[in-house]
Amino acid sequence: MATETKRNLRVILAQPRGFCAGVERAIEIVERALDLYGPPVYVRHEIVHNKRVVDTLRQQGAVFVEEVDEVPEGAVTIFSAHGISEAVEAEARRRNLPVIDATCPLVSKVHKEGQSHVRNNREVILIGHAGHPEVEGTQGRIPGGVHLVTTPEDVTTIKVRDSDKVAYVTQTTLSVDDTRDVIEALKKRFPEIVGPDVKDICYATQNRQVSARNIAAHVDLLLVVGAQNSSNSNRLRDLGLELEVPSYLVDDAAALDPAWLDGVETVGVTAGASAPEELVQELIERLSEFGDVTVDTPPGVEENITFKLPRELADETVTRAARA
Repeated sequence: MATETKRNLRVILAQPRGFCAGVERAIEIVERALDLYGPPVYVRHEIVHNKRVVDTLRQQGAVFVEEVDEVPEGAVTIFSAHGISEAVEAEARRRNLPVIDATCPLVSKVHKEGQSHVRNNREVILIGHAGHPEVEGTQGRIPGGVHLVTTPEDVTTIKVRDSDKVAYVTQTTLSVDDTRDVIEALKKRFPEIVGPDVKDICYATQNRQVSARNIAAHVDLLLVVGAQNSSNSNRLRDLGLELEVPSYLVDDAAALDPAWLDGVETVGVTAGASAPEELVQELIERLSEFGDVTVDTPPGVEENITFKLPRELADETVTRAARA
């Protein structure tokens, strides 16, 4: 009886992929808070959109809640990387909760841009997805509220006081191509509108989209590791589909459907900005069950951006070191 020959599977890994500086900072904030203050610490919403990350931090003593009124009196409270509204911050202040803000600095930059436009008497249009935590936080940070649009078609329904006094800001994790289309529609309808160029979308979002696009041209199947509620991960999957490559968003290796591999010789693998590298490696290990895997990682942008920790943690770290 002849032995069955195991087929070859080539895996092309996108570079860069996975964790961005804002996610690494947010996770480190929770870990340091647990180390400094001891468990439990309370985190409003998922610190980042990834079950593995959340479960790991939960095992270390983090407690995840939906709203600050679920936090016990005096408990250390952390705001997620997606940012929060003025109302949430005010409620935490009213209750005198010791707060550490893990909002990504690039999201905070969007808040400040929107606030600056309001000070200059401009109405603000936010390009983003309704219900996303980042969008909800941004909506609640800009005085007077914002007009939310997602598609070029949405632009036609906006009603503003003065079409010459309009500005826009964007959710950081959107598709560069989708955002460009909406910006073009906004500029066509409001020629005097001001706002950032698409290059001001989060560097990590852009880099991951470019790397996914580069490998998609050379694969039969694209697998994106990331949570189903992760905006930037969904955009990576959508990008593959737009390029007519069968593309799937998987939470982890267990989500891989072997039927996707029928007739496939080359698999592209990337990961959203909140997906840890261990999930990528576990997926490659799972793929090895269906063939002899070789892994190639084409060169890509080298990311060396880091963000400072909040002052509360930096000060506590210095104080603790001095005591030691």
